[in-house]
Amino acid sequence: MPGVYISYPFCAQKCTYCNFASGVFPAELEPKYQAKLREEIQKTAWPWVPQTIYLGGGTPSLWPVDDLALTLATIPGHSVAGQLWQEATIECAPGTLSPAKLAAWRAAGLNRISLGVQSFVETELRRTGRKHTAETVAQDVALLRAAGFANFNLDLIVGLAGQTRGSWEHSLASTLALRPPHISIYLLDVDEDSRLGAEVLLNGQRYGARDIPSDADQADFFEWAIGQLAAAGYVHYEISNFALPGAESRHNLKYWELEEYLGFGADAHSQAHGQRWQNAESPADYVQEGEARREAEPANHARERFWVGLRLLGGIAYAGEFPEVVQPLLDDGLLELEHARLRLSRRGLLLANEVFARFLPDV
Repeated sequence: MPGVYISYPFCAQKCTYCNFASGVFPAELEPKYQAKLREEIQKTAWPWVPQTIYLGGGTPSLWPVDDLALTLATIPGHSVAGQLWQEATIECAPGTLSPAKLAAWRAAGLNRISLGVQSFVETELRRTGRKHTAETVAQDVALLRAAGFANFNLDLIVGLAGQTRGSWEHSLASTLALRPPHISIYLLDVDEDSRLGAEVLLNGQRYGARDIPSDADQADFFEWAIGQLAAAGYVHYEISNFALPGAESRHNLKYWELEEYLGFGADAHSQAHGQRWQNAESPADYVQEGEARREAEPANHARERFWVGLRLLGGIAYAGEFPEVVQPLLDDGLLELEHARLRLSRRGLLLANEVFARFLPDV
């Protein structure tokens, strides 16, 4: 069954590396946003009961628990014969959890937590705008386990300003010591839509822009982490994601396997019925437009299955499509073909964006 994504774009502060349509907004906007969000969900024709729910942001762990529960109660399958959705995830900032909040989330149907740790090194965290500490993360993990959240993820970022091989080894070792079922490791995304990215592109120095590790160092950090995680029993199932057996993110797999999903809220995307669409990007525009959506052309699955499906380490079934693109990538050692399965090579993992760009139309 398809999945549901719900956007909560509100944050206590904007991280320097963040390029999402989220941030600090006027307090009076939030109740209007929540009313529009529930209206959009309630007006949806549901041909199926969703299998997975994902609350992203923003910082959904700041969502007032009563309002969050009210929103979740509008989604089909909130309780079917006493059974909740198979997987219902909420993204959280360290330091925003409490026993009461976790109990309320479980009662509302949430059963998976994604904790945005990013680093266990305080100097790196401060340059991103994050306020938590390593101790905060350890306390939060203890709270999760005590509250019965056995399924949770810790996020890390490779390439933060000031990060060294030693500090990266410390962050990964600290993560493994907590033994989360799932770990995500993202390479720093440098683009003009974040304060840090814009500063890097301008060759500035604010936010530690000149202290970002080189591409070669980031590749070294990431490759080293792959080996450490494999030795610790984690399965590398998607470029940025590692899980203990059976703990893969069911919701995110829907994106990579091109399954259907519906998105609600500001900047939320949807893919269903052979088409895809996107809501207004800013919360203010979303509130004004309500459920109005910008329709797009049907997805080009023939090409898209390559730049989405190849994110998975298992690759995709290959029957000889686009040989003019695939063969040069095989020759360059960026792709591998075995038993009619096409997948990224170890080198291709580090140059994945270059691989995916080859499959874009008119490239």
